[in-house]
Amino acid sequence: MDSPDPSRATNAPGADCTWFVVPLFNEGVVIGDVIRDLRSRYPLVVCVDDGSADGSARIAEEAGAAVVRHPYNMGQGAALKTGIDYALRDPQMRQIVTFDADGQHQVDDAAEMILKRDAEGVDIVLGSRFLDARTKPGLIKRMVLRGAVWYSNLTSGVKLTDAHNGLRVLGREACEKITIEQNRMAHASELVEEIGRHDLTVAEHPVHILYTDYSRSKGQSVLNSVNIVIDMLFR
Repeated sequence: MDSPDPSRATNAPGADCTWFVVPLFNEGVVIGDVIRDLRSRYPLVVCVDDGSADGSARIAEEAGAAVVRHPYNMGQGAALKTGIDYALRDPQMRQIVTFDADGQHQVDDAAEMILKRDAEGVDIVLGSRFLDARTKPGLIKRMVLRGAVWYSNLTSGVKLTDAHNGLRVLGREACEKITIEQNRMAHASELVEEIGRHDLTVAEHPVHILYTDYSRSKGQSVLNSVNIVIDMLFR
């Protein structure tokens, strides 16, 4: 498929040089709306379909995203790596934004993070659920996330308030340096370790994650928490 048309770029910050990388696995119910909302401001979107069986790839494509397909489910870390590699093929790309497919992330937050990276001149801006009180994770989710922060801070030397937030802005140089080898949820801890290993500059920005009825109906909140623990222990 041809890349999305950058001539559709709006006055959103960085719209002509920012690729949104969206890992995609069986999100056919919501992915069309997520992509259309995103592309109303940011035209450069690549979805990495990670072996979906529900038509997610076709729906994302019809909504205007570039789509790269994995032949089978490899995990979110692998999907992000594929998406970053795709975006690096564009010589005009200055940064990528990792953005979830299930409707939990806000485009306004991403735009503010792009502005923050430009204003502060940092390599990476990471979203944090714990810099304000808008996000309301359940008790188990909160406990696991706090544990993940403790683990990442201990092993990476990078001091963060939220280590497993999927909303991130990575500058081109960071994308070229960082190596993602963990295919599944442990990629988030690995990414923080890569920030420390390469001495990349990083800032955090408060974001509002929407834990929707849709995501709760799929059990994503608790299931992802369990996956984080398993992958950190056995990576």
